[in-house]
Amino acid sequence: MDIKLDPSRDDLPLMANTSHILVKHYVLDLDVDFESQIIEGTIVLFFESGNRFKKQSGSTKETCQSESDKACRFRTPEPCHSPVTDTRTFSSKTRYNDFTICGKGEKDTSGKDGNHDNQQQASGISSSKYCCDTGNHGSEDFLLVLDCCDLSVLKVEEVDVAAVPGIEKFTRSRKLTVVSEELRNQIVCELVTLPADRWREQLDYYARCSQAPGCGELLFDTDTWSLQIRKTGAQTAIDFPHAIRIRYSTKPQGRSVTWTSDQSGRPCVYTMGSPINNRALFPCQEPPVAMSTWQATVRAAASFVVLMSGENSAKPTQLREGYSSWHYYVTMPMPASTFTIAVGSWTEMKPETCSPNDLAAERSSSPSETDFRYVGICGHMEYPCRFQNPAATTQKIIPHRVFAPMCLKGACQETLLPLVPPCLSAAHHVLGTHPFARLDILIVPSNFPSLGMA
Repeated sequence: MDIKLDPSRDDLPLMANTSHILVKHYVLDLDVDFESQIIEGTIVLFFESGNRFKKQSGSTKETCQSESDKACRFRTPEPCHSPVTDTRTFSSKTRYNDFTICGKGEKDTSGKDGNHDNQQQASGISSSKYCCDTGNHGSEDFLLVLDCCDLSVLKVEEVDVAAVPGIEKFTRSRKLTVVSEELRNQIVCELVTLPADRWREQLDYYARCSQAPGCGELLFDTDTWSLQIRKTGAQTAIDFPHAIRIRYSTKPQGRSVTWTSDQSGRPCVYTMGSPINNRALFPCQEPPVAMSTWQATVRAAASFVVLMSGENSAKPTQLREGYSSWHYYVTMPMPASTFTIAVGSWTEMKPETCSPNDLAAERSSSPSETDFRYVGICGHMEYPCRFQNPAATTQKIIPHRVFAPMCLKGACQETLLPLVPPCLSAAHHVLGTHPFARLDILIVPSNFPSLGMA
């Protein structure tokens, strides 16, 4: 459905069919290329569908009511005989010439070598060679609809999670002799419903499953505000693959990502919370009911620092030829719009000296009355909750870091750093326990147009 809207004035259309199937976890594996101003790589989505979906067919009437006037048709993809073994090996220079890119309703402008002209690249979301009419496809296949915009989607495939060593622990059988769609979906269902105290094991298996080979390409089509995916013969959400990999790239003009320069004149890139959230960063589900966890690996030149919302490893991993890899994750289910990334020549700002008063302020203190508002059993979905941690309730000032370009070091040390601890303490006094274990503060360029990063 090609809806023409002004994001600065109109409400965004919620295209994702979350009443049928929900994303429970995202695994992103991305390369940041400042030369081309593109972020590209893969995202693996792990789904959960419930018994309430069994009686619902794959009808697209709810989300694609005006699609019947479009006149294209899916073409069956060839079987995938060359599995992808490690998606992290794809760099930002990888080309996908085996896919013909054509805008919906437009003439195919690709040449025999798979290249595309500038007019196609400047259009909306690119679609695959498997063009479709999602309103009149002559079958009852289930249609997965994701929210996205300003993306070039290059390939969609099912992930063979059953190929992961040790994955049989999530099945009813200790030996995987015959692998079926039902078995793969069973594995994912067991994985996404692991109890909260097994979150480390869960993240590890999410990562391993995300690198599993593909086991068949899926049909897909795109319009201005959505990505639509179908598997032939999968008539309900129960039958649809519960783990899929999407290979895609952002566009330099994508409205979720800003390529600019910092206060020192060095290149940087950041995401922003408006006007279209993260739809131009990765395909996702945007309706409020869609709460998920995520983990991300982001590679960039070693001269850059990658900051993201979420917990991260202590130090980046050094890769070949001056590249570094950064890993972040979250264990609290949150909207996809809270995913943020900022890559630049940031420097962590630290006070020149640490006074005794600063040390005293950061020590644990007696809990105030506001700390007890969370005592007991929380009413939210299960996750590793800090509100149940007695030590967290007494932590008035959570661990925090301040990042900025080096040219702002003096101003940060003189003005900003002394203000952060008392502000965090005041927030704790009013709001109680901070839900996260760490806070990063980034001094963004002056052209930052949004309210802030999550």
